[in-house]
Amino acid sequence: MSTIAFEALACPLDGDPLHRRDGAWCCEAGHGFDIARQGYVHLLPVQRKRSRDPGDSKEMVAARRRFLEAGHYQPIAQAVAQAVLKEAPADRALHCLDAGSGEGYYLRELEGAAGDDQKLALLGVDISKWAVLAAAKSQKAATWVVGTNAQLPVQTCSLERVLCMFGFPVYTEFARVLKPGGELLQVDAGADHLRELREVIYPTIKSPRNEDNSVPEGFTRTSCERLSYTIDLAHAAQIADLLAMTPHLHRANAEGRARAAALESLTVSVDVQITRFTCQ
Repeated sequence: MSTIAFEALACPLDGDPLHRRDGAWCCEAGHGFDIARQGYVHLLPVQRKRSRDPGDSKEMVAARRRFLEAGHYQPIAQAVAQAVLKEAPADRALHCLDAGSGEGYYLRELEGAAGDDQKLALLGVDISKWAVLAAAKSQKAATWVVGTNAQLPVQTCSLERVLCMFGFPVYTEFARVLKPGGELLQVDAGADHLRELREVIYPTIKSPRNEDNSVPEGFTRTSCERLSYTIDLAHAAQIADLLAMTPHLHRANAEGRARAAALESLTVSVDVQITRFTCQ
């Protein structure tokens, strides 16, 4: 396996192709974006920020990294890597974007799963500068960008695969950046995902929503599978990391967070749906 540079970036201001030169990404109109010393580039214009420091905080990123590197979601990463690499082109590099890449866990696992004869061009985009910073420190071969799924800084029809892992899909953008026949792999929480933790932190938990079988415009559904298993969290710190990396940290009230903090161990269900869509 070899990882080559991903170069199909687009200017977030005018959409023109970006070219790498002299430590920056530049477009023909003269817009330039410096590459940080850690290797990532910031392509999120100030006017598109919803807050001063959008996305996951430094603490949330650290918690997610500890939790994921302990292997708790490795079966998910393996299933996704297998789907990404299935029917991958043998004569050219596979260009893959993780849209909402966090601290880069799934792209690192994908790189590790590729065969000796497989070439990859990997791009991670996340709105959190802390997540992108952590990812860039860990995987130098990929391209890391601070940006938004709402307007991906990626050239049209430049990708064979897009990952959306527990994220916020923007299907119009995914359809734009994928080549015809390219695939979107989307991972969503199932009805029982982290049920035991939710039962601790909430007075009651909501009934499962009806399964959404709709297909986004511009795509056809290729497959849909459910992956379920349990994980044993043997220490309070692991439970705290899991809570800190989820939206439940802010949704739960103080009493619910206190109940979680009092736990010394917890067995938790992992329940996800992995859907593959083909771009038309």
